[in-house]
Amino acid sequence: MKRISQMEPWLGEEEKSAVIKYMESGGWITEYKKTEEFEDVFKTFVNSKFASAVTNGTMSLVVGLLSLDLTSTDEVIVPDYTMIASANSVKLAGGKTVLVDIDLKNLCLDLGAAEEKISDNTKAIVYVSINGRSHNMYDVIKFAKKYNLRIIEDASQSLGCYYDGKHLGTFSDIGTFSLSTPKVITTGQGGIVVTNDEHLYKKIEMIKDYGRPKSGVDYYEIMGYNFKFTDLQAVIGLEQMKKIKWRLQRKKEIYKLYYNELGDNDNIQFIDTDVTNTSPWFIDILVDASKRQSFIDYMKMENVDVRPFYPAIHTQPPYKNVTNAFLNAVMISKRGIWLPSSSFLTDEDIKYVCLKINSFFKS
Repeated sequence: MKRISQMEPWLGEEEKSAVIKYMESGGWITEYKKTEEFEDVFKTFVNSKFASAVTNGTMSLVVGLLSLDLTSTDEVIVPDYTMIASANSVKLAGGKTVLVDIDLKNLCLDLGAAEEKISDNTKAIVYVSINGRSHNMYDVIKFAKKYNLRIIEDASQSLGCYYDGKHLGTFSDIGTFSLSTPKVITTGQGGIVVTNDEHLYKKIEMIKDYGRPKSGVDYYEIMGYNFKFTDLQAVIGLEQMKKIKWRLQRKKEIYKLYYNELGDNDNIQFIDTDVTNTSPWFIDILVDASKRQSFIDYMKMENVDVRPFYPAIHTQPPYKNVTNAFLNAVMISKRGIWLPSSSFLTDEDIKYVCLKINSFFKS
């Protein structure tokens, strides 16, 4: 039996041919016309006025937060369960990370818990639509307006996911996306910042280019850095975007097949996912915490790679001084499993995985 990976990139002949064609054209590789073309395609897909490509998903968050001019006393609320980059980016942008527990219904920020953390120094929230799920986003907006907070949407796992017909990442002041290898489309590394605010967009463009209002002109209007994309990545991204609709549909089919095969297994809990609006990045389930490691070991022995959820951020050494309980984040991080979720998995692959899952729990 072949090994079934938890996730794999999918780059084909189209990307290879496009890169060769670009290289033969004499392109300089650095950020230029192809990057602009990719940004245009991306912003059209998510229906945002502006898009700016940067080095990676973490930097998309950092650039977005830097545009808010955070100071060392400014607090930014971040869910305790997310990829740690969501929290680290606040510190890198000069602010103070304030961790908050999550809502068990969707694994996103618990707005009630967030309200308890509001102080005079709270400036923004990083709202992570984990695995393409979210709250009622109008409630999130209402919450932010009540306390005069900026919203940074970390939509790294939400490309192709919507709430009320509107793409996640576009409800906020700034939305950020990741193009890393496991994502639904990839450029190897890379990120995209989107916004409908022209002032913020111009500022983001300057921040990622050393603080220059015009590329190539050595005048630095604000503090900036080098977070630029490359045309070589953009060439790959353009080919990936041509395939995105099929991939998103396939992800929904994969979720439904897993649910149909495993839904009757009382040892497994699915997180409620509306596949009308959500195309799950990874297929996620919850199992008994005491059985998770033996489950991972068993699946590996059966040539199936599965992956445990992120740990709760406050349990990690850089955040060891955080003392809150975060009961939901801790429980989820100990129970969660990501199943094989590649777009190119066949139905037979998925049925094999489910057969092995059911066999483990029967035994």
